Amino acid sequence: MIIPPSLKKGDTIAILATARKNTDDNLKPAIDLMRSWGLEVVIGKTIGLDNNQLAGTDEQRAADLQEQMDNPNIKAIWCVRGGYGTVRIIDLLDFTKFKQNPKWIFGFSDVTIIHSYLNKLNIATIHGAMPITVAKATPETIETLRKSLFGESLKYEIPFDAANKLGKAKGEIVGGNLSILYSLMGSNAQIDCKGKILFIEDIDEYLYHIDRMMMSLKRCGCFDDLKGLIVGGMTKMRDNEIPWGKNANQIIDDVTKGYSFPILYNFPAGHFRDNRALIFGKQVLLELNTKTSKLTFE
Repeated sequence: MIIPPSLKKGDTIAILATARKNTDDNLKPAIDLMRSWGLEVVIGKTIGLDNNQLAGTDEQRAADLQEQMDNPNIKAIWCVRGGYGTVRIIDLLDFTKFKQNPKWIFGFSDVTIIHSYLNKLNIATIHGAMPITVAKATPETIETLRKSLFGESLKYEIPFDAANKLGKAKGEIVGGNLSILYSLMGSNAQIDCKGKILFIEDIDEYLYHIDRMMMSLKRCGCFDDLKGLIVGGMTKMRDNEIPWGKNANQIIDDVTKGYSFPILYNFPAGHFRDNRALIFGKQVLLELNTKTSKLTFE
């Protein structure tokens, strides 16, 4: 796995939109944060574009991302927000120069498409806060993003959760938004779970659909050689008039009950204020016992 160079003071990052539209009048908190870290900020051409829900046409969004990926003066790319639309541009991009000189691309939610695509190219990415979430983010969210970008040690220790399946595992961490991972199945960006530790999170989904997506991952063999599973926020789940009968974590437990890999539930990452950074593609050690839960990036 190729780990992009850590940022240093004086580096320049680009903020751009790959999916839903966004104006520049809500970016001050994010820009101020980057500058407080000693970084310069370039605003991409897609910020402010308006094409119904999207930040410009597919061609405009692809061109903006391509330009920043190929620009040697840009050391990292921060996706402004999620929503929907990144899947429409992924096949318009040429990663030839990027593979020769990789840089951090970071964000979450719809950015999962980029995470999965690049991780299959053996290039690490960062799952973490986006510019529009900075203003309400917890201090832990911000600090873990900084550590990830600047190459500092990253380690999590959270309280024991009775729902966890105890055990110890080591491997590359991959994943992202469950709905996006499900939508990529059968494509060139389908997640590779073999020997990996998988992270999933989601928002605003019907519970039966969580079951459907988990069953699909199971049936495509994702769990057969999985080393561990980390479940982040399952936020604002919905149910039908006739209840499904299980919450999201219980569904995940049910679908994976025939496997021996450890499972960490309620990890602080996802669609909420405490969205701590994860470096996809790096080796991690997952340790779950009756006292504590640890996730250590090596």
